[in-house]
Amino acid sequence: MKITKPDTNENTLIVGFPSNGLVGTFSISYLIHYLKMNQIEEIEVPELPSTLFVEGGEILGPIRAYSKKNIFVIISDVPFNQYLAERFALAVHEFCKKYVIKKIIMISGMETINQQNDTSKIYGLASHPSLENILYNNKIMKFLDGSIFGTDAAIISVFRKTKIPVLVLYAECHPFFPDPEASIIAIVTLAKILDIQVDTKDIQSRIDKLRIQHRNLMEQTIRALQEQQEKQTRAPQIYR
Repeated sequence: MKITKPDTNENTLIVGFPSNGLVGTFSISYLIHYLKMNQIEEIEVPELPSTLFVEGGEILGPIRAYSKKNIFVIISDVPFNQYLAERFALAVHEFCKKYVIKKIIMISGMETINQQNDTSKIYGLASHPSLENILYNNKIMKFLDGSIFGTDAAIISVFRKTKIPVLVLYAECHPFFPDPEASIIAIVTLAKILDIQVDTKDIQSRIDKLRIQHRNLMEQTIRALQEQQEKQTRAPQIYR
């Protein structure tokens, strides 16, 4: 597989993986296909069970990296337990060193008791003050109170010890079902931050199909999230 030479001019990494509502999975997958990004490598996570996917007759690893110009993406099609979440976070860190990543944007879902899609909101959390202006300039509400666990916490914990800042975008979503509508909000917000044009008509036209196609992944994700939370102190999940 051909590996592209990294562009060191403010390289940005977008990270997505199965979480509440599959927001990260939907958002990052759509960005990859819409921008026609090129796969540059597969990410190895030690002790991850052997898993392969087939798409259009092509065999794909479960965790892949893509790029276009100075935008890099890592997407996982498998959820992680707490142990593998830490291994995944370390693998992301190694990737960042290799491609001279300057900042990370992570897309995830925030469980909410408000299921009215027309009022769904998105919140931001920055690991370093240098990214606070992104929230202000894009009118993104700051995530102020709650708890973070699992893969989200693993990534933030690893990068808080480095010079690479992380911005997390949490879209309000349904915690137990695939939520493409919440993903659209995340996609639109991400496009503003990256200053790119993204049309969401395609995902809007396939919302019902996406829910059906990803039911099994949602069930696996729920089990992984429950396992992650059980290993923490009895803190509530992130919600608003």
